[in-house]
Amino acid sequence: MTRLHLFDMDGTLMHGSAAAVEISRQLGLEREIAELERAFAARELTAPRFAVLVCELWADLTEEHIAAAFEGAPWLDGIEEVWADIRARGERCAVISLSPNFFVDRLLAWGADATHGSRWPDPPFREPIDPAKILNAGAKVRIADELCERYGLGRADCVAYGDSMSDAELFAAVPVSVAVNADHHVRDVAVHAYTGTDLRAAYELVATA
Repeated sequence: MTRLHLFDMDGTLMHGSAAAVEISRQLGLEREIAELERAFAARELTAPRFAVLVCELWADLTEEHIAAAFEGAPWLDGIEEVWADIRARGERCAVISLSPNFFVDRLLAWGADATHGSRWPDPPFREPIDPAKILNAGAKVRIADELCERYGLGRADCVAYGDSMSDAELFAAVPVSVAVNADHHVRDVAVHAYTGTDLRAAYELVATA
């Protein structure tokens, strides 16, 4: 059987944090990003508006900041091992995240078959955010369908891993889901749930199913 494993990044592959938080930490903007994250979680900001405000906040962002944020992020243990096992089984794995593509795409080097993030201008920013290129929860389902078409699969062949409200629509669209360190938005609807810091343990819930 061939399957497509779809991973969220912030709060899922990254334990208790997000790309925006880790990058802002490198810039000394922890307080500012915390307020924007709070407003987004409370639905006071749409995903595009959040991105526009964060882009303004990151006026001094460089590739060095991004690299340091990625290296220092609290990633779950075992990500590369899980993705290697998925590939060894002849299956596929992809990351779909609302975070900037210039951060998400770095996971290709760890063995993801595909990565999809919101399309941001390259830093240092010389052009504004295009709101149409910022992903939302519904876009995760659309991208999953596109990946299925690419790999000759269907939604019935998908496994989704996520932690929060932005994953709820995808969880509802596929038959197998794993809530990873999740809040109630997805924990209550997931087929499986895992709490901890090792992706291998979450993956074991579905690897032999």
